[in-house]
Parts: sequence; C-alpha cells; structure tokens
Amino acid sequence: MRLMQSRVLRKLIITILLGFCFTPSKAAEVPHDLSPLGMYLQADWVVKTVMLGLLLASFLTWIIAFLKFFQLFRAKREIKEALAQMINRNTLPLSVDVLEAGVGKTFLSAAIDEINTSHGLAAMGTKERLGYRFARLETEVGRWIASGTGVLATIGSTAPFIGLFGTVWGIMNSFIGISKAQTTDLAVVAPGIAEALLATGMGLVAAIPAVMIYNTLSRQIAHYRTHVGGFAHEIMRLVSLHIDREEHK
Repeated sequence: MRLMQSRVLRKLIITILLGFCFTPSKAAEVPHDLSPLGMYLQADWVVKTVMLGLLLASFLTWIIAFLKFFQLFRAKREIKEALAQMINRNTLPLSVDVLEAGVGKTFLSAAIDEINTSHGLAAMGTKERLGYRFARLETEVGRWIASGTGVLATIGSTAPFIGLFGTVWGIMNSFIGISKAQTTDLAVVAPGIAEALLATGMGLVAAIPAVMIYNTLSRQIAHYRTHVGGFAHEIMRLVSLHIDREEHK
C-alpha cells in the first residue's frame, strides 16, 4: 500500500515539474485551413517560393509534352510517307517536288545537289561525300527532334530535391515555432509540418510525370531516328543506281 502511494506521489511530482517547465506563455495560434491552398497561403515565403516553382515546373512539363508529342506525330507521319514513296522506286527523282516539305525533302534535295555538283567526277567520291552530308543531316535532325527534352530531364532529376529543401525549411520553422511557443501540442506542431510535407508532395508531382514523359519521348525519338536512317539508306540506294546507270551509258 505504501509502495503504491509512493509511486503515485512520484508521478504527481514529475507531472507538476514538467508542467512548470513547459507551460506556454501564451496560446499559440493554430491555423484551421489545412487544404492545399490554405497551407500554401500560411507557409513561409521560402516554402511558398519552392511550391510556386514546382507548380510552374509541372505546367512546363505538360506544355513540353503536348508540343513534343504533336511534333513527333507530324514528323513520323511525314517521314513514313516519304519512305513509302521512295522504297518501291528504281530511279532517283531529279526534282524535290515529288515530296512534301519536311525532313525527307531535305535529304532528297541534298542528294540531287551533290549529284549535280559532282557531275563527271568519280562515283566513289560522290557516294562518300553524300554519306558525309547525310550523316550531318541526321545529326541535325536528331538535335532538332530532341530539343526540349533536356528540360524534362532536369525537372525530373531536381524537383524532388527542391521539394525536399522546402520540407526541410518548413520543418525547421516548425521547430522554431515550437521553441517559441514552448509546447509540444500536436495541434500546434502538425500544421507547420503538413505545410512542409506539401512541398515534398509537389516535388514528386512535378518529377514523376517529367521522368515518365521523358522516357516515352526518348523511345519515340529513337524510333523516329530509325525511320530517318532508313529513308537516308533508300536515297543512297537510288543515288547508287543513278550513278551506275550514268557510268554505263
């Protein structure tokens, strides 16, 4: 009996001492709006800047995705139509008008220009020079079709860390608020931590679509460059036939 009374007395003394140590000087203001917009409005200016930057990055990701997928759709359709016109031919068209404007027309124009420039010269040298021109054109086309994808890679790799920075900053401010309020009440601590974690969530929302879209575009670009390479080989075949016929006349 005395042992139980002694334990109760010790707990009471500890409770009183802790109460004196952590009694708040004034009631802390607790925000009640924990919606995403409410948390954004109540957040620190650094966290607000991080959230706004991530939101803009997310919008930029979807704008680039729409433009690039539309660009790839048109480019693949044009090169497939051009390849379909060349693949069954046995003579090189000496006019670029047989093709619509696009990458295919650029390759055909380069081939016709090289043939006219190299008229009367060795066939091997003509084919070699045309191969150099086509290699340069393929590099330029690859650079053109891949433009903008670097932004997606940057967003996908940096957005989680930017969001994490906002979270660390927000949690640091929450701990400073705890120190000033001298309370560990969850109702006081939770809103600040929730605002901080929202930054991490926004970072993931910006990064995950950017990575997925970048990977999808990379595959589509690789397929497109394969079609371009196939078209260049078809033009080289027709050029070779044209030169051989000219030599045996």
